[in-house]
Amino acid sequence: MLTLLLDEHISPIVAEQVALKNALARIVSIHHWRNGEFLHTNDEVILEVAYEERITLVTFDQSTIRPVLKEWGEQGRSHAGVIFIDDKSIAQNDYGGLVKALLGVWRRKSETDFTNTVLFLQATRKKCA
Repeated sequence: MLTLLLDEHISPIVAEQVALKNALARIVSIHHWRNGEFLHTNDEVILEVAYEERITLVTFDQSTIRPVLKEWGEQGRSHAGVIFIDDKSIAQNDYGGLVKALLGVWRRKSETDFTNTVLFLQATRKKCA
């Protein structure tokens, strides 16, 4: 079952709000995961431990994570999946937008194996009446 790990650039409030809206959604902030042990830790280390625990990383940090994923792919190394967010799609301080988008991913993909998957989170659009 899909478990999401929000990186340090995403407020822990987002994880709390997701849990309040859907108690089954497995989501944790790196601020609380393993008692904050991996705050300010190298991306590769986080990805390695996340892979061991089958936790998919959610991050705005495309500039450092993408090269790691490329290198790992060339080496045949696996990861537990990464969900990228772009500020142009959802702002870091748009907690409501992040919560809605993450709940959407959870609803659609909670049973999906995210091994070696890269996904770009999109803002959830309001339905017109």
